[in-house]
Amino acid sequence: MIYFIFAIYYIIINLIGFLVMYIDKKKAKKGSYRIREKTIFLISLLLGAIGVYIGMYKFRHKTKHTSFTVGIPICIVINIISIWYILYYNILMNVANMLKL
Repeated sequence: MIYFIFAIYYIIINLIGFLVMYIDKKKAKKGSYRIREKTIFLISLLLGAIGVYIGMYKFRHKTKHTSFTVGIPICIVINIISIWYILYYNILMNVANMLKL
């Protein structure tokens, strides 16, 4: 059950990352208030880097910023290591047992 919840979280956070890039691109075209880069990187570090990366290239947004063309792939590597660590060490099952899920 806990792995199912984790999978749902992973899908949702990546959809959020994708949508954030879409929304920020639309705001950039209109010249209105933008989403902070810190927020985009936070979403990436919360396991949403794949969604941000796909959105970045789908909408051609932030692709000329070195901080994004280098930083987001680094976040993807951090995400992969984090997921491996969480699944390998059964952290999810330990949390579920503590919470009695």
